[in-house]
Amino acid sequence: MHIILFGPPGVGKGTQAKILSEKFHIPHISTGDRLRMEIKNETDLGLKAKVLMDAGNLVPDDVMIEMIKKVLISPDCKNGIILDGFPRTVAQAVALKKIFEDLSITPRKVLFIEVSVERIMERLVRRGAMEHRVDDSPETVVKRIAIYNNKTSPVKDYYAQQGLLSSINGEGTVEEVQQRMLTELGVQ
Repeated sequence: MHIILFGPPGVGKGTQAKILSEKFHIPHISTGDRLRMEIKNETDLGLKAKVLMDAGNLVPDDVMIEMIKKVLISPDCKNGIILDGFPRTVAQAVALKKIFEDLSITPRKVLFIEVSVERIMERLVRRGAMEHRVDDSPETVVKRIAIYNNKTSPVKDYYAQQGLLSSINGEGTVEEVQQRMLTELGVQ
């Protein structure tokens, strides 16, 4: 089962992906977590990504596409994946479609999690304070939301045109949102 979780920063993609990963016994692939690991390990990618991420900017498409391609061909992902934080641009979505075709993968669904901007701000600023994440400072969050609206939001239309997009109300408890996702996936 291949699932893509999509939506603005702070809607709960990571939280929901971890739950789905455990339920379906498939890996949760968070591009943000992978990039933070690269930063922690001070790899070339990590050093470049840190400067961009700390400023609230996106990592270039070609870098992200190559990273995801390596993940998808790994044996751990043979039974499926839950992608969280990718694709973030239409170019990435087109490249992901090509990778899926090359690997004979059919995505099950793209679950678009919707949450109000006010709630997103509240969640991210709280997370930034708790986890000491520079990319969740109030100024950076405003910039991340603007970048999402300009560059990532069109991905929603791309998947809607393919008939893969399902919108999920991301407001409420973690359990309520999870139930909505499972219902949309046709499982309980």
